[in-house]
This record gives sequence, C-alpha cells and structure tokens, in this order.
Amino acid sequence: MSNKPHVVVIGGGSTGTGIARDLAMRGLEVTLVEQGNLTHGTTGRMHGLLHSGGRYAVADQIAAEECIDENRILRDIASHCVEMTGGLFVKRPEDTEEYFQKKLEGCKECNIPAEVLSAEEAREIEPYLAKDIDKAIKVPDGAIDPFRLCVANAASAEEHGARIETHAPVVDILKEDGEVVGVEVEHETGPGKRVHREPGTREEIRGDYVVNATGAWAGRIGEMAGLEKEIQVRPGKGVMTIMNTRQVDTVVNRCKPKGDADIVVPHETTAILGTTDVEVDDPEDYPEEQWEVDLMIDTLSELVPILKEARTIRSFWGVRPLYEPPDTGTSDSTDITRRYFLLDHEERDNVNGMTSIVGGKFTTYRLMAEEISDHVCEKFGIDAECETDTTPLPGSEDFSVLDNYMEQYGIRSPIGRRSTQRLGSRTDEVLDYDGPNPTVCECEAVTRAEIQDGIEGAGSDLNAVRLRTRGSMGNCQGAFCCHRMAAELYDEYDETIAYDAWDELYQERWKGERHALWGTQLSQAALKYSLHATTMNRDKDAATTDSVVDFAAFDSGTAAGGSGGTTGTAATDGGRREDE
Repeated sequence: MSNKPHVVVIGGGSTGTGIARDLAMRGLEVTLVEQGNLTHGTTGRMHGLLHSGGRYAVADQIAAEECIDENRILRDIASHCVEMTGGLFVKRPEDTEEYFQKKLEGCKECNIPAEVLSAEEAREIEPYLAKDIDKAIKVPDGAIDPFRLCVANAASAEEHGARIETHAPVVDILKEDGEVVGVEVEHETGPGKRVHREPGTREEIRGDYVVNATGAWAGRIGEMAGLEKEIQVRPGKGVMTIMNTRQVDTVVNRCKPKGDADIVVPHETTAILGTTDVEVDDPEDYPEEQWEVDLMIDTLSELVPILKEARTIRSFWGVRPLYEPPDTGTSDSTDITRRYFLLDHEERDNVNGMTSIVGGKFTTYRLMAEEISDHVCEKFGIDAECETDTTPLPGSEDFSVLDNYMEQYGIRSPIGRRSTQRLGSRTDEVLDYDGPNPTVCECEAVTRAEIQDGIEGAGSDLNAVRLRTRGSMGNCQGAFCCHRMAAELYDEYDETIAYDAWDELYQERWKGERHALWGTQLSQAALKYSLHATTMNRDKDAATTDSVVDFAAFDSGTAAGGSGGTTGTAATDGGRREDE
C-alpha cells in the first residue's frame, strides 16, 4: 500500500460526491464511479427540499435534529445552491389540534425555530392558500438545487486530486482472499460520455478501500461482494409533479400525520408537488402511474386551490433508500426511520475492505460523508479533520459579491440575475465570455456562456450539461432550446455526435411529460412535436432515409416545370422525389 491510501467510492449522488470531496480534502487518493450522470439515482429525483427537520419532529426526532444542524451548514457552504424560502405547516379544519401541538412541541424539542401564525398571517405570506385554513407553523425550510450541489462537490473533489468517472457502472467487486480490493467497471458508449478510458471497455480499478454509497442500489453491490447478510434497503417510490410556475414562494406542508401528497416546494421557476410512498422491489422498474399524478393535484389543491387550474408540465419518480436494521420487522415503509447507518462489512460480514452507508436524507448528505470519512481515516490511522462543514463549495466562496457582479457586467435583467444566482462566485469566470452571449434557454435564462461552461465540464453529453445549467428544464421542456443546446456543440464535435446528443436530451425531457398530457399541456406537447418532428424532422421521416429531397424545389416555390424545380415535384411536399 502506498503512503496515500486509494479509496474507491461507488455512487455519484449527493452522498457519494460528498464522500469523494471529504476524503480528497483530507489528502487521500479517491476515485468515484457512477453508473450514469451525477445525480442519476435518488438525488436527481427528489423534490428539492432543504429540510428544517420539521417533517420529522414528531416521529423521528434524531433525524429532525440532524436536518436542522445540516440545514444551517448548507446555507453557509452551498449558498449558491440554496434559496431560503421558509416553510409553513398548514392546518386545515379537518386536521387535529392534537397533532398541530405535537408538531409545535417536537420542533421546540429538536431546536427547530417554530412560530405559530394565524390563518390571516399565513395568507399574508402565501396569498394562494385556501381561505378556510385554520393556522400554520412557520419553520426554516428551504429549496436546494441537487444537481448544482453534486456538481460542486465533484468539482471540489477533482480540485483536490480525485478522479470522477461517470457512465461507468460497476459490473463486479474485486476480491482476493476474502478481502475487497477494488471494482470492475464497464465504460459506456454514447454521446459525450466523459470517460478516462475507451468507451465500451472494462477497467479494473483497484483500491485500498471501497465505499458503497449507492443508496437504493446498495443491496446489489452487497450481492456482488458476496456478503452473507443482505443489505436490507427497502426502496420507497415517491412520485412528484412539476407545475408550470411557482404557485407558492414558501414550502407549504400539510400539518397532519404521514400521508401522500402533503408538500409543495417552490423550486427555481416552478413548484414541485410531492409525494407518494409505495414500497417496491426494484429501484429502477416502477415508473409513475396516472393515479399518483391525479392524487397529487387533487389533494394538494385543498391547501393551494390554484393548483387545480394550473398547468402540469411533467412528473417524475425516485426511490428513497430506506434502511431497516435487522429484526425490526416494520410492515409499513413510511414507519422506517430516515436516519442513516454505517455498515462496516469487516465487523458485520467478516469481509475486509468495504463499508456501506445507507439510509439518510439529502439534507444530511454532508454529515453522512463526514462520518464515513472519519471511519475510513481511522482504518488507516490517518489523523485528518473534516473541513467540509466550513469550507465553501465552488461557487459559494464569496456569495456576497453578486451585487458587484451585477454592477460590473451591467446585469440588471432577470436573465443576468438568474445567471449570477446559479454561478455564485464563479460568475466572473464564466460570464467573461469571448464573443456574443445570447440566451439559449429562455425559460431558465441560460446563456451561451453557461452552456459552453457546461460543455467544458461534461463533454457533449447534453443531459449532463442540463444538470449543470438547468437548460431545457423550464416551462417548454426543451421545445425552444434542445436544438440550440445541440448547436453549441459546434465546432468541437462532429454532426453525428451533436445529433445523438440532441436526441438523448429530447428523449429525457419527453420521458417526464408522458403523464401530463391534458389541457394546455397537451397543446404544448403538440407544438413541441410539430417544431421538432415536422420542422426539424427529428422523427426521422423517410425523406432523410429512403428518398432524396430536392431542395431546389423549395427555392422555386412552384410545381413541375418551374424555375429551379424538378418535373413532377411540388414544393409543398418538400420536393420529395420517390423515383430516386
């Protein structure tokens, strides 16, 4: 073993990237491998809530205390990822006073700032709340961008010498004499896969220690490692629905015991409704169903009636990586604690060289990373303190300079303000762009400079660029910007790569729209199809495959015999010549 231990981290979500950053900052050699893009799993499918801990203040107070502590830390170290919207736990007439008081007392016991508001005071904060609500409890909930935060963690890890490998699923755990000594990955092919080895090849990555931070997939890694005891992760599927605008500017929770459809989170330009909780066997094989989307809107409109009339632009689902300790025997997945657990497989399974971190919440990712990094350092006798609780992430080093950036660049428009909010202290570096800087994505106010910065970090994988910039994630879901983002790949990438990347981005956007096709959103989807399939032929019509297009016919504007035309060909059918 070298003087600098090499740790392989499996999983590129919030916990995995947090661990990679923490260990790299402590001086260890780190390689992180992720089967898809960063945030491919649960992290990229959450409702964007920065927990105050209020949701757990009655039934899971340890988790609540962890949340409020980390809430305060993330506000400091990830300020460009956080919007402190505040939160309300709203009581309707049919909700019990007893539970309202339990929630209030629970918040106080967990040191969560909590204030009782009258119905009138609550509606002063959120005018669209229902007229018949009773009262509310105000707590320091917030909204957080999981994509931006994970990219920042990965970037910080790389700055400290870590290797980040995306699109590299683990196909085997390497073992020698009963000890885990690394992983084997298969690098994926496809547009813009950011790999350090040839796509389509396998690579053995050997390490002195392996950390399993794969969340709902932790059991699969355990099986690969040949563990005698199952890692008892019980995936709980939650469906979320995205609305076309921010119907609220504050996180709105229903003040009642656990249940489906009880929260609205304002996030960037939208509002996210959540969520259901259905226990599943496979974390990848349970897409959302229509009843779940309907339930979300019908139930939450009791709190915010305007939701009933609003436009739904997409829905998505994720799986909570809930861990049930052995012999618990919980029958209802909603009763499983939201705490996290560190599983040392040497102690648990007599298998050296690997530890799993399971359970937990997005809000507590940094704390989870700190604890497992402490554990790894102890294994190797390394005395190195955690610094992630005080060291800002890239982009948050000096967030107070935003006003200066506004002045420096003359940015007073909403587009400029959105850019500086996303980029934070990186604004100077990114917006000091050599050349014209038009807006590429109007919905999310993303300019060419940001897209190009995303391409520099992610290659031609436009979905990875999307995660870094929010390009194509707004109201039109890429209708007016997917092709523009693909055009930004010119001239570094050839035509084939650009078209493949465009198609991949477009399909990812469409995947979430399928359960929102009614009313005005159906019209929006039809327009999107017309623009991309008809105007730009992205449905790959036979005109580009089985026949030849006579483009001169478009210039002539005439049928047979016209100047520049082709005999028997009309301009109105695109000049398609069936005889060639």
